[in-house]
Amino acid sequence: MIVVGADGRPRCAWGSGCVEYRDYHDNEWGQPVRGDNALFERITLEAFQSGLSWLTILRKRENFRRAFADFEISAVAEFDDRDRQRLMTDASIVRNRAKIDAAIANAVALRRWICDDGPGGLDRLWWSFAEPEQPRPRTTADVVASSEQSRALSKGLKARGLTFLGPVTVHAAMQATGLRNDHLAQCWVND
Repeated sequence: MIVVGADGRPRCAWGSGCVEYRDYHDNEWGQPVRGDNALFERITLEAFQSGLSWLTILRKRENFRRAFADFEISAVAEFDDRDRQRLMTDASIVRNRAKIDAAIANAVALRRWICDDGPGGLDRLWWSFAEPEQPRPRTTADVVASSEQSRALSKGLKARGLTFLGPVTVHAAMQATGLRNDHLAQCWVND
């Protein structure tokens, strides 16, 4: 569904509510994200969002950046039990042991992968799954929760030691990082 905002712009209904959603929808969602650390941030935040509202994550995003060393892979890979405890007691982020452990384990796997393949390994793999140009969805019913590409990318990430990144979470990250354009056809973004 499309909603016309107070600014006269037609946008996807989910992006028409509060200012955080509108700003994210208009300026970030679906825009290309490049670089290992930037992609690490996005996949980590998508994993933390699992089971929660994306608004919760958006409102805590700066706190996540502070708590997770700006999502610098090499720094997060060095987190130890004191860091885990610090994160579990930090009320400014989502305090979920499994998600915290996954973020740290993923940084360790990514650091090892970068050491083996060189910088840009996540970026190269991620963008190799960019979906071919396709018609934008006409309605929200046309937006799928996962795709062949998200299932394959999830499998590729798991094969490299990453966790907590199933096909639905990966699909959401693909939408968010520009691999798949799921702005509705009538939405002003990407016109």
